[in-house]
Amino acid sequence: MAHENIVKEALNALYHHPDDAVRSQADQWLQKFQRTIDAWQVSDNLLHDASSNVETLIFCSQTLRSKVQRDLEELPSEAFRSLRDSLINLLKTFHKGPPKVRTQISLAVAALAVQVPAEDWGDGGIMKWLRDEMNSHPDIVPGFLELLRVLPEEVFNYKIAARPDRRRKFEDELASTMDIALRILTACLNIPELKEQALEAFASWLRLRHRIPASVLATYPLVLTALSSLTSDVLSEAAVNVISELIHYTSARTLDGFSVQMPLIQVIVPQVMNMKPQLRDPSNDEEDVKAVARLFADMGDSYVELIATGSDESMMIVHALLEVAAHPEYDIASMTFNFWHNLQICLIERESYVSFGNESLIEAERNRRVQIFRSSYETLVSLVSCRVQYPQDYSDLSKEDQKDFKQTRYAVADVLTDAALVLGGEVTLKLLYVKLVEALSGSQNADTMDWRPSEAQLYCIRAISDLVPITESEVMPQIMPLLPKLPHQPLLLQTVCLTVGAYSKWLDAAPSGLSFLPSVIDILVSGMSMSEDSAAAAALAFRHICDDCGKKLCGSLDGLFQIYQMAMTGEGSFKVAAQDSLHLVEALSIVITELPPDQAKKALEAICVPAVLPLQEVINQGALVVGQKPAREITVHIDRLANIFRYVNNPEAVADAIQRLWPLFKAIFDIRAWDMRTMESLCRACKHALRTSKRFMGVTIGAMLEEIQGLYKQHHQPCFLYLSSEVIKIFGSDPSCADYLKVLIESLFSNTTCLLTKIQEFTSRPDIADDCFLLASRCIRYCPHLLFPSPVFPSLVECSMIGITVQHREASNSILSFLSDIFDLGKSSQGQHFISIRDSVIVPRGASITRILIAAATGALPSSRLETVAYALLALSRAYGAKALEWAKHSVSLLPVTAATDMEKSRFLQALSDAALGVDINGLTDPIEELSEVCRRNRMVQEIVLEALRPLELNMVYVS
Repeated sequence: MAHENIVKEALNALYHHPDDAVRSQADQWLQKFQRTIDAWQVSDNLLHDASSNVETLIFCSQTLRSKVQRDLEELPSEAFRSLRDSLINLLKTFHKGPPKVRTQISLAVAALAVQVPAEDWGDGGIMKWLRDEMNSHPDIVPGFLELLRVLPEEVFNYKIAARPDRRRKFEDELASTMDIALRILTACLNIPELKEQALEAFASWLRLRHRIPASVLATYPLVLTALSSLTSDVLSEAAVNVISELIHYTSARTLDGFSVQMPLIQVIVPQVMNMKPQLRDPSNDEEDVKAVARLFADMGDSYVELIATGSDESMMIVHALLEVAAHPEYDIASMTFNFWHNLQICLIERESYVSFGNESLIEAERNRRVQIFRSSYETLVSLVSCRVQYPQDYSDLSKEDQKDFKQTRYAVADVLTDAALVLGGEVTLKLLYVKLVEALSGSQNADTMDWRPSEAQLYCIRAISDLVPITESEVMPQIMPLLPKLPHQPLLLQTVCLTVGAYSKWLDAAPSGLSFLPSVIDILVSGMSMSEDSAAAAALAFRHICDDCGKKLCGSLDGLFQIYQMAMTGEGSFKVAAQDSLHLVEALSIVITELPPDQAKKALEAICVPAVLPLQEVINQGALVVGQKPAREITVHIDRLANIFRYVNNPEAVADAIQRLWPLFKAIFDIRAWDMRTMESLCRACKHALRTSKRFMGVTIGAMLEEIQGLYKQHHQPCFLYLSSEVIKIFGSDPSCADYLKVLIESLFSNTTCLLTKIQEFTSRPDIADDCFLLASRCIRYCPHLLFPSPVFPSLVECSMIGITVQHREASNSILSFLSDIFDLGKSSQGQHFISIRDSVIVPRGASITRILIAAATGALPSSRLETVAYALLALSRAYGAKALEWAKHSVSLLPVTAATDMEKSRFLQALSDAALGVDINGLTDPIEELSEVCRRNRMVQEIVLEALRPLELNMVYVS
């Protein structure tokens, strides 16, 4: 009673105490209580207590449901019968409600049935028991109907801690008793007040796919009742749910597959088509229309392969879907968007036509179908293009509403792309151009015109840019002269700039493209001066223009440089943010790449100046000032240099530039080595210089590596490791660099392994672990002759064993990939020379590595990491064969039978054995996933597994 009173007091405090702190404390106590074993009895007692209030009943029913789902194994096996009887009594007690309590109890009974075999349930299993109970207690049928509804739903509820085998058997048990369920539900149709519940339960049972032939369902009373109830005020929602499930039930991926389903399809489609007038009925509220639209959308999605044949019947569905797409409410219209995408795939992709045989027949059929659907997609373009128009009050909308509107625009852009794939880019462009002209014809005065309709059409024109051929010669030459005449409204100008950037390839290819470039550049300059958003769009467009029209712009370098200079120095009225200015850096860098080598070198020096001068000024102020500067004041300039080195594709010129700038970079390295942000920026610049210059950078690379090698010992910046991995990638196989690189990696790895000696250190510095093992994997790939004979290799393997179970995703993946690369060493001809050295390190540690990897697979790492862990386990088995299998058997034997059965362990070991025998490991992951699921099924089992495998102990002492 003490516990029960405390629970009541805590609930009272949670719902009624005026103090937030007290409510929070009560909430925490109740959550902790739900995890205790006492929660079983206390919740059961309070649910049977007639004096419990609704709040107590809801809490206790939720607790009991959660305990049954997750913690059933806390109870002794003999407790099942009394638990089952108690839950059934509660279901009878609350058959009239409260509804929330009845639902939770129903879910608890269903969760129990999922986990307990039919033979242990008694009475022939839950369905036969349920049938008998409903016959014996007709007064409480409504309560049992809810249980009947949730039973099939819980098959797919992975919160229930059922073993995979048991879950599959439960689905089979339900499938084998489906006739009982449907007979019960059919009988309930004769009782008007039970019809809605019966239909909802029927919809749930239909989710157990393809258990009853379509020809039988076509005349089934439940199906006919659902179809006749579509227009019922009371039953329409339940009827729509049933018909929606039936539509999914009859879907197929091939025309042959549809032939089996045709008897039911031919019953469903005419009835749904009869609902079409309701889409336009003004007396229907939005929810009613949404329900009807959902059915048409479901038909479109499920029958798209049938519809794509273009039959008269299928076109009736298409016309209905166009009507849905025309609905003024976006939420309703957008229900069809997935259909238009899937239909486009069916019409365009070759896989849809393979049954037609030769290429000429395929092409003829494709052309026939596309022609049939051409007018539908033309109508669709017209319908959706107006949905991207900015609302009049856009600036007054909340940030969330503005974000939703942008998402709408993105979705419409995708639909337009689908339409253009069917119609062709040129045809779609013409349709949108007509609308653009209409929008512009409304007002002759640019200052008074409503800019929103023209902006909407330009947005659409931009959306299909990738599908408009660069040879298009009719519409684009008319659009380009219109752009400078549009009013300079910020949002319109932003779209104009983005449209210009989207058609940069057309500008380069078109005969008249060169004549448009001056006005295009003027537009972009205006964009950079209007607002931050338009400046961002203009900078991005500027980059596209320079990327695609670089050769044409070489003669205008002085003008481009003037724009660049103004943006970099902040002169004039430019509003280009620091991040967006990088697009301008890229743009000029790309144009410079098109210049002759001698001119490129001078131009490269010139574009570096706006970034170098501010850095030099800072350095000249002395180490104290440099050390006190905010990182952003330094990195903004270094990031610009990084982009120059990345995009000026002239290795010798970049190598010369980095050599000239090295004293400046070294000064920053020396003074701000403590500052991660500055070091990351500086290493990124060095990385891009290295990638571009490659071996031309030989003069500077020695000094750079000496610098980071020395600084790493003191400051342990992860980016030093990452920069070193870039060096290894380029110079790792160069014999002339071997001695220096050997010293480098031994220094870096020995320092890192001293830093990471326990899992807590991996957790606190995951970035170091990540970059360390990325570097190690690079060494395996590019210079195994330096890594494997090195004295740091064994300590690196030991370090990886400690860190396998670090929770940080990237660090964990890098460690697991490093181990997999070691195990896969024999797959490369270069690596085969070092297998004996590898084995001398791995074999003595093999049992521990295997145990830790199995622990990672069974709960020490999140399930999202399982694919990487599984690969490492299978690669280990492939590399070490019988030895690996023995290691695995030893580890798996540590798992108690309460965690995993002998059969589950055996299937797991068989997968490893198959890998050892050379079977393709891509097909061996299912048993590993199954053991993982079994060992994670609830908290108690997971604790047992981790206690048995002890992944944090490298050298576990085994007790036989």
